[in-house]
Amino acid sequence: MAVTLKLPPELKDRVASVVKGTDKTAHAFMVQAIEQQTTLAEKRKAFVDAALKARRHALRTGMAYTLEDVKAYYAARAAGRKARRPRLKRWRA
Repeated sequence: MAVTLKLPPELKDRVASVVKGTDKTAHAFMVQAIEQQTTLAEKRKAFVDAALKARRHALRTGMAYTLEDVKAYYAARAAGRKARRPRLKRWRA
């Protein structure tokens, strides 16, 4: 698939300035930038999708983790200690 990008002159100049003196062409730089941003967008989308799925589950079941339990778990793990995973708790009747 052939793609043509119409870049504003200022951006073309910035890209040219960045790649000058490197072994990378402006084209290679732009391909890498698009790849990186696409990967970030995919990760962001997956994160949001997972959060929305978890929210639907919490609303449907009335079960969730308490912030205190989660914070204690991660604090212990970050300190190198073993910790029991938090348990789901009912948050609504």
